[in-house]
Amino acid sequence: MKAFRFEQWQKTATLKDVPQPEPGPGEVLIRIGGAGACHSDLHIMHEWTPETFPQVAEWPLPFTLGHENAGWIEGGDHEGFDVGAPVVISPTWSCGHCPPCRKGWTNYCDNVDLGAGGLGVDGGLAEYMVAPASTLVPLRNLEPAEAAPLTDAGLTSYHAVKRCLPILEPGSTVVVIGVGGLGHLGVAFLRELSGAQIIAVDRDPGALQMASGLGAHACLPSDDTTVEQVMELTGGLGAAVVLDFVGLDATLAIASQVVRKHGQIGLVGIGGGTLPFSFFALPAGCSITATLGGTTSELAEIVALAEAGRVTPHIHKFPLDEVVSVYEQLEANQIKGRAVLIP
Repeated sequence: MKAFRFEQWQKTATLKDVPQPEPGPGEVLIRIGGAGACHSDLHIMHEWTPETFPQVAEWPLPFTLGHENAGWIEGGDHEGFDVGAPVVISPTWSCGHCPPCRKGWTNYCDNVDLGAGGLGVDGGLAEYMVAPASTLVPLRNLEPAEAAPLTDAGLTSYHAVKRCLPILEPGSTVVVIGVGGLGHLGVAFLRELSGAQIIAVDRDPGALQMASGLGAHACLPSDDTTVEQVMELTGGLGAAVVLDFVGLDATLAIASQVVRKHGQIGLVGIGGGTLPFSFFALPAGCSITATLGGTTSELAEIVALAEAGRVTPHIHKFPLDEVVSVYEQLEANQIKGRAVLIP
């Protein structure tokens, strides 16, 4: 079968012929119907090494990329699922028995350090993959290619939104910085789950237009005027929540200047930026959180929203044979929303 194999740190993966995987105990064989191309894969291929990012030191090379996957059950230990049933695969795998897992925080498992399909383990940019049966969520009326982005772009943004809902009272304001592959779904979830004013910030006019169509009340360019415009829109108070889906120095600086007292900055993007911190660096009572993915139960909630027509990812479909070109387009910021590769 064809698979997009990552074989050497700081080298682009290549599409190769490899044997079809065999499921082990508790694992299911999935025929892939769609796999999302995530910006995180660019970090994996071009930036991360065990020396610069110790969390990946245990990842064995080579492995198949693709952590945003959906398809049909083909075989394996699939008790509770019929062969041919469509499913999505959670990108956060867990041990199931550590304290966080027992509390339902499967994305913060103590015993699985980022490792999952496409992340140190063979993923879904291939014709087939295997995954633990516990990571699967069934689909009813969504095609796998349509649902694949829900598993990461959807799940990561949904988890970040849910964490900030307690302080997003009706009449408050939330700023979403970066409304691309993840951020555009963050806007959609905020529209569905909160009564807050949503301000979208991006340097790309096309992304801002997409955010407006998804429910953003105001769309601002990311430039020297952003802070002033947000403060004007909030009556000088600032935003109760700022969700940064980029994570650069510049975007974190904007976040720190527009968040209000007792507000919250949610860092979702892994752009590598830092925020200098001291007692007076942020308004009084402000907190900063960094999130990772989401839980399998949250993925089921997202699927329910999508199947009810409440949230629809903005996607572009490509054949798997074009995977190298797709990542080149992604790196050049030429893809609005999410690219989905189809074997």
